Amino acid sequence: MDREKYSILVVDDEESIRRLLHKELRNKNREVLTAADGAEAMAMVRSHWFDVIIMDLWLPDVSDLDLLIRIRESIPHIEVIMITGHGDVDIAVEAMKLGACDFIRKPFNLDRLDLIVEKAHQRVLLSRENAMLRHSTGHERRQQVRLIGNSQAIREIHFLAEKVAPARIPVLITGESGAGKDVVARLIHSRSPLAGHPMVVKNCATLQKELARSELFGHVKGSFTGANESREGLLSFAHDSTLFLDEIGDLPMEVQASLLRVLETGTYRRVGEKEERKVNIRFLFATNRHLAEEVEAGRFNEAFFHRINAFSIKIPALRDRKEDLPLLVDYFLTCLSPDSTQYRIVERAMACILNYNWPGNIRELRNVIERSIILAENGIITERCLPREMVESADAGGTDLTLASVEKQHILRMLDFHGGNRQKTADTLGISRKTLYRKLLEYAIE
Repeated sequence: MDREKYSILVVDDEESIRRLLHKELRNKNREVLTAADGAEAMAMVRSHWFDVIIMDLWLPDVSDLDLLIRIRESIPHIEVIMITGHGDVDIAVEAMKLGACDFIRKPFNLDRLDLIVEKAHQRVLLSRENAMLRHSTGHERRQQVRLIGNSQAIREIHFLAEKVAPARIPVLITGESGAGKDVVARLIHSRSPLAGHPMVVKNCATLQKELARSELFGHVKGSFTGANESREGLLSFAHDSTLFLDEIGDLPMEVQASLLRVLETGTYRRVGEKEERKVNIRFLFATNRHLAEEVEAGRFNEAFFHRINAFSIKIPALRDRKEDLPLLVDYFLTCLSPDSTQYRIVERAMACILNYNWPGNIRELRNVIERSIILAENGIITERCLPREMVESADAGGTDLTLASVEKQHILRMLDFHGGNRQKTADTLGISRKTLYRKLLEYAIE
């Protein structure tokens, strides 16, 4: 269903009331469904995603406020408007205490009811948005999410991310810790139709094994020791948005099987709940493990692996794309600078950076640049600003890489990729053909 369209459920035993409200409340932004009693209403609540419920207080198969209590326990983020022809003030007060957002008497003014419904929907949006933001990276805008680098590996990742973004299939992002898997996930989300909404993020390594299912799926009151109230899970918060599960290899096997069902059917159950709920989520996964090996060892669900591996993107280690280091260093010098100071790295320090193996990948590089900015004098970063082990490693192994050698290697790779076509190579490098000719002469490239 369209994100801008929302659903209303009208529960009343009088057919004339159901018909009237269905006709008057339905418009291009609203879907209106009806139920004649409590049992039918609960069945519809379990199978459909409602934002607002308009409910008669007196129904033939439930007593007083029992249906309100059951609905509020089942769906916390929903607004319930009570209607009655009796005008019992005490029951009205009790209904408000139990979570009803408003209470109106029959016969009611349709214009006023329309206004009440719209206000209720706005409260639902705010409540769900707040819940989602507690688990999200915030709104991703196209211009804010960038993969820094011009290597062939990064260009390929850009291509894959742009292609898969509009699709709804799950994506598995693999690579070493700190390589930038989260950035690729945000890039995919930012290029998708869901970009205007927060991406819900969870690192599975932080999930307590006993509570992993509850945190993902939610639970009902009394379903286990300590479940003193019903709660929604991450699946509920991510409805009609993107859910990014990092370190998916750490998710318990039994929870993997449950999540596989969500991927295959688009439905799930909260812990302790018998009825299934529908959900519409774009799934992104990431891991630093070799999941195929984990499957062979019996530590990862094979069916789940094949489902999430339908489209995979591998992020190279930083040591395998050192031609991107100058761009990454410039980027971090700019974005981490506490003021308007222009920082510059001397050639010896850059040589140390280029020759280091970067076991911690992009995350480690960021930390090193942040440290260097603190230790820099007059905006100049020397090898004294770098970690000692980095300088010692460069001294022990010899500084075989320089900025010029990295640039030369990159030009050679691009020429090879474009079959020697110099115009296409210059376009890829983001330089003019004249500049490319000058660099070919400078590096003695024929």
